[in-house]
Amino acid sequence: MTSRAQALDRTTDALHPVRAGLLREAHADAEALLSRAGREADALLGRARAEARALLEEARRQGEAEGADAARDLLVEARRKARSRTLAARREAYEELRREAAERVRELRATGGYASLRKRLEHRARALLGPGAEVREHADGGVVARAPGRRADLSLTALADRALDRTGAEARSLWEP
Repeated sequence: MTSRAQALDRTTDALHPVRAGLLREAHADAEALLSRAGREADALLGRARAEARALLEEARRQGEAEGADAARDLLVEARRKARSRTLAARREAYEELRREAAERVRELRATGGYASLRKRLEHRARALLGPGAEVREHADGGVVARAPGRRADLSLTALADRALDRTGAEARSLWEP
């Protein structure tokens, strides 16, 4: 195993507790957000169904054949709107989760272990891009490195985003029954 690969493994191992902590907090935050989004979606669905039922009754009074067609169209539209609102609420909850994770990981800068973490990130950047890479601290914490034709973003917010992206199906399961 090359020293670069070993450095990658050490960096990954060093970030594992941070990633695990972020995932735990992200799950808790996501569950709270999803619970709220679920309640809102249920309320929206309830109102949409009530509206569809009221429209159905009106359509029946105007004529069985015409009313049945109109009711079906209205119910389809109500379901489409409810689905659209549910998806929008899920997307909003996911974006809130991303913002919260980024905010929490930026708080690492105020901890006593940040200097060590920053050194490990700088070492990781040089392992990725070579010893001649220009490494600078990112405004949100962590580092960004550049070498001719290449760039490595090891900022804390980028690391949090990548950790959340890697949860993939696990994060999606928060939105599903």
